[in-house]
Amino acid sequence: MHRSLRIGLTGGIASGKSTVAELFAGLGAVIIDTDIIAREVVRPDQPALQEIHDAFGDAVFNDGVLDRSELRRQIFSDDDARRRLESIVHPRIQQETIRQARASGGDYQLIVVPLLTESPLKDFVDRILVVDCNENTQIERLLARDAESENQARRILTMQASREERLAIADDVIHNDAGLEATSSQVSALHDTYLAMAHLPES
Repeated sequence: MHRSLRIGLTGGIASGKSTVAELFAGLGAVIIDTDIIAREVVRPDQPALQEIHDAFGDAVFNDGVLDRSELRRQIFSDDDARRRLESIVHPRIQQETIRQARASGGDYQLIVVPLLTESPLKDFVDRILVVDCNENTQIERLLARDAESENQARRILTMQASREERLAIADDVIHNDAGLEATSSQVSALHDTYLAMAHLPES
């Protein structure tokens, strides 16, 4: 049976991964987004939520609901806390991502993994697509979106793989500094490339 071509989409925070994924979805690509899966694995009926409570206590909950901003604040200021959270959620995210990929079909799938450089999912995908932009652009977007200060924005960037590390594993790169039209043009070209690759005879 023919298997879908799997493209791992990654990039630094605020690089524009969601925008790129939406453009691919508009062309008919199957999108599997680990950020969405990450929210699903900590729903109230999921065992991960109790494990987070056991590890972090009431401070990261508000009336029984996970306080994401407080949890984010803790893990961005404490490497041990970040590793503790990752040990709870990452295996579950990986398992569900693989399940969805195997069930979803399509000529090709875009599997969105922000931390792909450090993830075992790197070995699950066939190609890696990096959404790239310069650091100053990332910081401007972070400040406009959810960072409290430039220092916090820079701290968030330093906790991820560097731009150089991401580009080193890239098979394909989308440069997302020059506006939506330029990004859309790059997405269209890669869409055609991936469709052609998906229909190559299997060796």
